[in-house]
Amino acid sequence: MPNIEGSLDLVSQNKILSDYLEDQRNTVVRHALCRETLTDIVHESQAIAETSMVFSNEIKTMPVTNQKNSGRCWIFAGLNVLREIVAKKLGTTGQFELSQNYISLYDKIEKANFALESVISLAQYSPNERVFQFILQDPVSDGGQWDMFVNLVRKYGLMPKDCFPETYHSEHTRETNFLVAAIIRDFAHQAHELSVKGKKSEIRAVKDKAMENVYRLFFDAFGVPPKKFEFEWNDSKEKFHKETFTPKSFFDKFVGKEIEEYQSLINSPTEDKPFMRNFTIDYLGNVIEGKSINHLNVEMKDMKDAIIRQLLDGEIVWFGSDVSFYRDRASFAWDDKAFDYESALGFGLHFDKGAMLDYRHSAMNHAMCIVGVDLEDGKPLKWKIENSWGTDSGSSGYYVMSDSWFDRFVYQAVVKNKYLTKEQISAAKKVPVHLNPWDPMGTLAD
Repeated sequence: MPNIEGSLDLVSQNKILSDYLEDQRNTVVRHALCRETLTDIVHESQAIAETSMVFSNEIKTMPVTNQKNSGRCWIFAGLNVLREIVAKKLGTTGQFELSQNYISLYDKIEKANFALESVISLAQYSPNERVFQFILQDPVSDGGQWDMFVNLVRKYGLMPKDCFPETYHSEHTRETNFLVAAIIRDFAHQAHELSVKGKKSEIRAVKDKAMENVYRLFFDAFGVPPKKFEFEWNDSKEKFHKETFTPKSFFDKFVGKEIEEYQSLINSPTEDKPFMRNFTIDYLGNVIEGKSINHLNVEMKDMKDAIIRQLLDGEIVWFGSDVSFYRDRASFAWDDKAFDYESALGFGLHFDKGAMLDYRHSAMNHAMCIVGVDLEDGKPLKWKIENSWGTDSGSSGYYVMSDSWFDRFVYQAVVKNKYLTKEQISAAKKVPVHLNPWDPMGTLAD
């Protein structure tokens, strides 16, 4: 067999194997991995001791929610932010949730419409064209970003969870995601065929039929929400209140224009994204007529400063991170010092954050809420996190994030404009730079 540059030769393989067998550390690790997971054997328990669930600054929140087998963390985190606002205006300490199913239902319908419209704009191209292919790959997923959440609540309003509770399929979305993708891909095929035959005027009628199927699918699976509902609550003085709302009037009364005050900050230390510049992502969204994604790229220190200002003012913070790394499922800590891969394997996982983004090693994939921070001389040591995985995970559903883990794996935070500098507010208002649909800052939290 010819020797080709780059091929694996047996002499080198035998040398590597011989060296491997001579090192007793490899024998111990190999034996351990026969019966234990890799993360179990590299876990550093002392890291947990240094990451306690005690904070110098903490916001008491309502009980943790549970997204079940769905990728709706961004909706749950967004509604957890809004329910704290609603509770303050209600003057209640009572426990309640806003209907995640209600927002999820219309997110699915709006995303399907967004995907169909994207397909129409690309119908003349081959399905192998990169943008077209990217859209067809996962046209209606569970995931999303903050500005997509804002578009939904502004258009459709809010209601308490009791008025429109979860269904099996709102909590287990695999089957409906498969079916809606089939609807969209079938439409894409028909639209392309009509486009190349010069029958573009017929595409809209085919789209209308596809949307009828989308509505039917999600009304069947998620339910039909009420147009009006009664809401009862007791205020902090135990005075009883009862009022009739529409979803929009409920939103207008208890949230309203406050939703417009938030700005998405990202930390993307890559050469193509200068700091103090704002960005949007092409073909990313849900509500066609809604606001586009708008991320202001800032240095990590500036992101942390804004978050801390909001926390110290008693307001929790929606944020997005990559939870694929250094996550101990058996405890409540996210700490990059909690897993010692190097001692066991001879190599670690750390490389430059910007390079991790550029080379697709890391990107935002989960949204939660920051509800506390431990400060020493004004500098953060660790952060308290409200998750949406139920109370059986973490510490009754809450987690602790070390500050070093924050630096490496937090990519987005949403804060109110009043906690930003004048320069940041001005920068966020500029015409944004457009990024490709597959840019790491366009990944969805789920």
